[in-house]
Amino acid sequence: MDREARGPGSIPIVVVEDNRLLREGIVTILERHEDLEVLAVAEDADTAMACVSDSRARVVLVDAGLGDHDSHGLVEHIARAFPEARVIVMDVLLEGEEIVEFVKRGASGFVVKGGSVEDFVKTIRAVAEGAEVLPPVLTTTLFSHVAQQALAHSVPAEDTDTRMTPREQEVIGLIAEGLSNKAIAQRLSISTHTVKSHVRNILEKLALHSRLQVAAHAHRAEASEESSDQQG
Repeated sequence: MDREARGPGSIPIVVVEDNRLLREGIVTILERHEDLEVLAVAEDADTAMACVSDSRARVVLVDAGLGDHDSHGLVEHIARAFPEARVIVMDVLLEGEEIVEFVKRGASGFVVKGGSVEDFVKTIRAVAEGAEVLPPVLTTTLFSHVAQQALAHSVPAEDTDTRMTPREQEVIGLIAEGLSNKAIAQRLSISTHTVKSHVRNILEKLALHSRLQVAAHAHRAEASEESSDQQG
């Protein structure tokens, strides 16, 4: 369902939720904020893909438990087909292994449906700016999970390092620190648009789908170097 557009500075959003009451509630919450613009809503994966395709969404909110049981596939399809659209997964209870799977598919953020409205809105804004947002209780362990599982089939660090430009290496390091595109741009004294171009090139070279996976790759490469130094 298409909705009335807001101002040019707002964050364009598509909401994918199969529960009508929750869907309407989410839209009501978002419409209270002038900087958040709900472009369309969908209740299933097929409709969601059409909505994202027809819109200029920067953020797509996806229910983790869609009735068609294809939330993982939807996240992956959006990440592959619309790289400029960032996916936030919504769930009642976020489990570590489930989050790892969504990260592998390309999700950029997670919100607990029972969480506060403030955290919900902050997550949307942060992800729209290029950050990766994880549930705080899982942040400590998630990188190790992703490094072991999500990156099991990625290109080895020694191969990718030679393909990265010095600037791309800098960007990878700052992504690993958790910096958003805006923060990276400020740190390197370049434009946010240039940062986005670097991030896109990095994702393509590493054959990854999200900044979180890039961060995990960087942590794995650092751990590998430390291990080599100790052995030497």
